[in-house]
Amino acid sequence: MTRTDHLSPLLEFDEVEPDEDCMCGGCSARRRARLHAAPVHEGGHAAAHSIRRRAAVLVAAVGTAIGGGTAAAGHATAAPGPTPGGSSTAQPPQTPQGEVSGLYGRPLPQPSAGRYPQDARSFAAPRGAAQAPTRAQIIQRAQGWVDQQVPYGMGSYWSDGYRQDCSGFVSMAWGLGSNQTTWTLPNFAERIDRADLQPGDVLIYNNPASPQSGSHVAIFGGWTDSSRTRYLAYEQTAPGTKKRDTPYAYWNNSGAYVPYRYTGLSGGSDDGTTATAFPGADKFGPGANNAYVTELGRLLVQRGGARFYSEGPDPRWGEADRQATQAFQQAQGWRGAEADGIPGKDTWDYLVNGKGRDIGAGTTGTTPLPPPVRPGTGAPAFPGRQHFGPGQNNDQVRLLGEQLVRKGFGGAYGVGPGPRWSESDRRAVQAFQQAQGWHGAEADGYPGPDTWRRLFA
Repeated sequence: MTRTDHLSPLLEFDEVEPDEDCMCGGCSARRRARLHAAPVHEGGHAAAHSIRRRAAVLVAAVGTAIGGGTAAAGHATAAPGPTPGGSSTAQPPQTPQGEVSGLYGRPLPQPSAGRYPQDARSFAAPRGAAQAPTRAQIIQRAQGWVDQQVPYGMGSYWSDGYRQDCSGFVSMAWGLGSNQTTWTLPNFAERIDRADLQPGDVLIYNNPASPQSGSHVAIFGGWTDSSRTRYLAYEQTAPGTKKRDTPYAYWNNSGAYVPYRYTGLSGGSDDGTTATAFPGADKFGPGANNAYVTELGRLLVQRGGARFYSEGPDPRWGEADRQATQAFQQAQGWRGAEADGIPGKDTWDYLVNGKGRDIGAGTTGTTPLPPPVRPGTGAPAFPGRQHFGPGQNNDQVRLLGEQLVRKGFGGAYGVGPGPRWSESDRRAVQAFQQAQGWHGAEADGYPGPDTWRRLFA
């Protein structure tokens, strides 16, 4: 008999890579963690970025072949889980998320050879055929869930087919046509820097230690202070959809959130919502609810109007929008009807193109409007755009209609001018504006100072 050589008491298996085509849960999770975890300098764990893992197995010395020595079986030590970024005492949001699925939870086609590359993108559903959204549309969709107060539910689906958790919320706002997760949303996006964040982008925190219940995503709605330390966040978290002023990057795990931009934006990834052309007076004022109101607020915040907003600009017109607009108008030295708090062509032009002076600290935005001059005492002063439009019911609407009739533009009235604004008033004003040779936003059917002055000249 011969004696075998003693084996080394420590066998080290080093530099082991999971097969790229392995679809098991462990390899899948490691690939996702590797691709989408935050970098180490931003709070991510180094283990999440390593493509290899190490394991050591202690083996007892082997006796002689004849002696039949006993080998002691050792246990590999489990690698420590990644440490969430941010405060060590902060807890991850309690917003567990579901798996990738179609609308209403329907299954998606399984990846097949040649259809998807065998990497983490295999876990992302193909982008739907829906039209590419603009930033404004993303925010409008998010606001829609805020308005409806959609309740949080990992296993629930809203009437539009999207899962009622944080990643389903972003899937809806981006119009993906499928329900994704915080791990797969980056497959539809590109990573950006904090300084590049614009409304419609997202902030994602992925926690490899707890992929479902420890991860979160929020939609960036715009900065709410000039120092860019707080922003308006749209998010789906218990008990339901929220829109709130949030410290950057989040309430907890702040250092581990990563900014992303949807690559399917209309007009490219750098698409913005700013329109250089004035969209028309009907887009602003009481009752207005659209993306131009959000854009107006964002521009006003950039020009020093952040203090007027307690929550941040949104699509629904409010007193904060009026006061901030009026403060900006007053900062330009405008008074009376020129500083009524409703943006006109000049106000919009100044904001969009960075003209004029910013809102000063002492500007209140609450200067009262001068009372209009009644008929018979001279040409009445323009009372302000806020008196006209859907939902308005006042003497100024009646006065406007009566003057249109006198000027020969009363054909739109079936009964006669009254104090309640109607489509007849809008059509009559538009006919008068078109008679002045105006077109587009200048003939939108809503009276501004120029329309009023010419009408009562």
